[in-house]
Amino acid sequence: MIQKLLVANRGEIAVRIARTAGAMGIGTVAVFSDGDANGGHLVEFDESVHIGAAPASESYLNQDAVLSAAVSSGADAIHPGYGFLAENADFAERVIAAGLTWVGPSPNAMRAMGLKIEARRLAEAAGVPIIPGFDESQDVAVMRAAAEKLGYPVMLKASAGGGGKGIRIAAGPEDFEAALREATDESSRAFGDSDMIVERYITQPRHIEVQVIGDSFGSFIHLGTRECSLQRKHQKVIEEAPAINLSNETRAAITTAAVTLGSSIGYENAGTVEFIVDAETEEFFFLEMNTRLQVEHPVTEEITGLDLVELQLLVAAGRPLPLKQDEVRFTGHAFEARINAEDPSAGFMPQTGPIYATKVPDGVRWESGLITEVSPHYDSMLAKLVVHGDTRDVARQKLVAALEGLHLAGPRTNQGFLHRLLQQPDVVAGTATTRFVDEIEFPASTPSPAAYGAAAQLVYEAEMPTDGPWGIGLRLTPHHRDSTILLGYKGVAERVVPVPASGVIGSVGPTYAAVTLGGETYT
Repeated sequence: MIQKLLVANRGEIAVRIARTAGAMGIGTVAVFSDGDANGGHLVEFDESVHIGAAPASESYLNQDAVLSAAVSSGADAIHPGYGFLAENADFAERVIAAGLTWVGPSPNAMRAMGLKIEARRLAEAAGVPIIPGFDESQDVAVMRAAAEKLGYPVMLKASAGGGGKGIRIAAGPEDFEAALREATDESSRAFGDSDMIVERYITQPRHIEVQVIGDSFGSFIHLGTRECSLQRKHQKVIEEAPAINLSNETRAAITTAAVTLGSSIGYENAGTVEFIVDAETEEFFFLEMNTRLQVEHPVTEEITGLDLVELQLLVAAGRPLPLKQDEVRFTGHAFEARINAEDPSAGFMPQTGPIYATKVPDGVRWESGLITEVSPHYDSMLAKLVVHGDTRDVARQKLVAALEGLHLAGPRTNQGFLHRLLQQPDVVAGTATTRFVDEIEFPASTPSPAAYGAAAQLVYEAEMPTDGPWGIGLRLTPHHRDSTILLGYKGVAERVVPVPASGVIGSVGPTYAAVTLGGETYT
């Protein structure tokens, strides 16, 4: 069994993995950059190792630094989480060559599914439906002719893509070259690869995925479906399980196709097979396979009662899966909302600055690396709010209530946007497609000012060290400036004052806060 695990990641996913590993009796090692020296994820680990400067290229993507951290700490396994090095087959090979256990699929499986052109061909060979398309040439004239044959609209999609990058829609011949140029440029910048696929564009698409996992003993099973159609610019914002409004026949066909594909390449460990489903006909087509743990894995855990990280660690250690397909049970419905540091009123512009949760509602699953500095160097996702209910509507209403009851202080987030989105008629009915979020317009609500007064009180009670994340002071963005701040000693109220026009509360020390208003300092 694994004795000590290094998690090559940060934030909420690092916390998530560390908690399961710790519960299994496995020692845990965190890595951190200069930008995460006060990161909230570090407190969940037995020990931590500094790996470089704040830019990801100099730390979390620095293979030498991560491997050196594993060796120096005595770790015997590495879990990559998601993002960063999670789907880097070369890194996985280096981990294995160093005599360490790689918690993930084999490098060969990662390569097989890593490029969409190759993955399409493998899926087709396995008898899994693929979207009609063309991937045999990168010559513009040949690709244009293929688009004409497929019929517009067409999707231009990066072969090496992921996370919504390198995708453009050409509605007609007049759009083709501009869309191709934009997609290839974006793909080159993001992935260092400009190869494209031309596909028929499904005009009413749903995004449905199947969680799968296999072991080295030939067992390969699915853990049900997830609905991931609520996306903004091809980035998922709310996910749920199981997928909704599917006939039993289609559901069975999709899960069978996912298992067929994974089995055909001898896949081991956790993965996700993603499909596009035509909302009008229920035709489904293979999209891609993610060879890692997904951000949205908690909704699968909620409806199955299984811990996916635990299963990953067992399989990586050479153990068989502890259950067969007919032993998997599905109960109720689950939702996950991704809390991002971004301003919906400013085009979802990423936000930075110190942020903390002052109140998390009871009865929800809160996965977070919060009490940290939101850095411009990393993804803007801060946390995940997960709920489970006996029915879909019960679960949806629980998530709405949880978003109402969640109090965050610091930079703007998408919390209000998510709250409003969950109450849109198409979302309530479960009929939203992947185009829904990008096509609607509604203002994002803002949590009440009272939440920020409570937030200030909690920080003072928390007795943060002067050299901790709050030593730089607490900055409130303009939309907080109608708030009042409770000043006091160890949470005992002494005075309630308005937020200063500067939006800056002075330094937060071990047991007090100081703020200057009109030349007078209150402590």
